[in-house]
Amino acid sequence: MRELTTIEALREAQDLAMQKYQNVFIIGEGVSDPKSIFGSTKGLNEKYPDRIFDSPVSENGVTGVCIGSALTGLRPILIHQRAGFSLYSFDQIINIAAKWHSLYGGNGKIPLVIRMIIGRGWGQSSQHCQNLQSLFTHIPGLKVVMPATPSDAKGLLISSIEDNNPVIFLEHRWIQRLKGDVPEGYYTVPLGKAKVVKEGNDLTIVSTSYMTIESLKAAKELEKIGVNVEIVDVRTLKPLDTETILNSVKKTKKLLAIDLGWKTSGFASEIITTVTENTQLSSLPQRITSPDLNVPATPGLAKDYYPNHITIIRKVLEMLNKEDTISKQIEESIKIPYDIPDPEFTGPF
Repeated sequence: MRELTTIEALREAQDLAMQKYQNVFIIGEGVSDPKSIFGSTKGLNEKYPDRIFDSPVSENGVTGVCIGSALTGLRPILIHQRAGFSLYSFDQIINIAAKWHSLYGGNGKIPLVIRMIIGRGWGQSSQHCQNLQSLFTHIPGLKVVMPATPSDAKGLLISSIEDNNPVIFLEHRWIQRLKGDVPEGYYTVPLGKAKVVKEGNDLTIVSTSYMTIESLKAAKELEKIGVNVEIVDVRTLKPLDTETILNSVKKTKKLLAIDLGWKTSGFASEIITTVTENTQLSSLPQRITSPDLNVPATPGLAKDYYPNHITIIRKVLEMLNKEDTISKQIEESIKIPYDIPDPEFTGPF
């Protein structure tokens, strides 16, 4: 095992896929510039000069080019530095890419990966910090992936590249510099398979992307006061691994769904509905989401907008009918960055 950041793992996944498959190429605004999509495409332009393409600011047109190339047998990786940029290409994503397989009786193939960056940071506000995963999971024909760790990011991206259907690959900005053990060489993590990242008996937390990291922080503090939660990292929102989620909830009988999308019609609601349709709970399920408000730019507002591990701790204790036993000293001693994920983060690109 080696310790890599998520960015390094993503770069390695693309490099290995391009070595193995000559029909893989990368395209997007800024993929070959010095910042290289937060460093995730760094060095690939020099290594594969004929397969790395900077694109014009024409998202719908470029997505159409990628769909056309996929239909001819290529495997494009289209990168949006912000999930919000993909809104310009919804016609191509929803009306063409997502529908091709079914329109042609299951014989149509569009092996397209669209990487998108989500999450807050550096005062980027409502247009650049949108968590749009629920929009994509609503569309038949799209697969939606959200890794939380470097090892999963690498394996899930390789699986997405190998898939013959369009995959929306959402990367939260705050996991980019997260470090973790990453196996060497070429490997895959199957799409449609959730992962129990922590076992427990008191309550099940089902989380997505960066909120899995916050959930693990919360679990560490909760253990100090005798509360043992189980955490299921969804990893692939669509197709959803209901079996792993249900197995956990059947054990604990309690469910807390956590997702940074907005509350109304959000993915956390989908988790709760799926569970309550299939099993009995001993208490009402709960959810933690972003509020139904546009994302603020200022740190002062961000402090109250974003949920974190303290939010999770309080909700868990409320669900378990326990006194809020986390002391003010513990809460105040935990530094919560509201707008900058780490000291090395110096700008939006």
